Amino acid sequence: MTEDSGLSAEFSRARELVMALTLREDFAVREIPAPSGLAPEALALAGDVRPEDDGESLYGTGRLVLLYDPDVPDGWDSPWRIVCFAQAPLETEIGVDPLLAEVAWSWLTDALASHHAPYRAASGTATKTLSRGFGTLAEEGDGAQIELRASWSPTENIAGHVAAWAELVCMLAGLPPGSERIAVFGARKVERD
Repeated sequence: MTEDSGLSAEFSRARELVMALTLREDFAVREIPAPSGLAPEALALAGDVRPEDDGESLYGTGRLVLLYDPDVPDGWDSPWRIVCFAQAPLETEIGVDPLLAEVAWSWLTDALASHHAPYRAASGTATKTLSRGFGTLAEEGDGAQIELRASWSPTENIAGHVAAWAELVCMLAGLPPGSERIAVFGARKVERD
């Protein structure tokens, strides 16, 4: 344990690397309280794609928790574990695509590969939701959303894993790498078909 922070040297180094990351300027990341009881040491981040002045995003949002347990819990296959969530509203035509869940998962694995972030023991779910408003919500019409929940055990390059998560959230929001300065017309969360 390091004397000044109460954190292990391994976790302190990883935390410093993560906190020093420079991500795309239209993805706002902040530290949030980490859940307790999952591991002896944890860091939690929240990220929003192109947030409004009130901090809310019309495009997409995500959460990431970096866990460290030197006792290597069953199923982790590493002292490190990442748990992430990413969600974005979609245009209804995209939400009905039968391959959407597979595509969302491939965006995660592709992002990890592109950031040289090797891992083991990956698991997760991709959920697509279609909705229709009724009664006083009938004016909202149809809507769709994609949500990915995943966990995996990084084997090296913790900062690369966090950068891959940021890329995933932006991809789900319809903003691929290199689209930082491209205008997005019509916030999908508000407008429904």
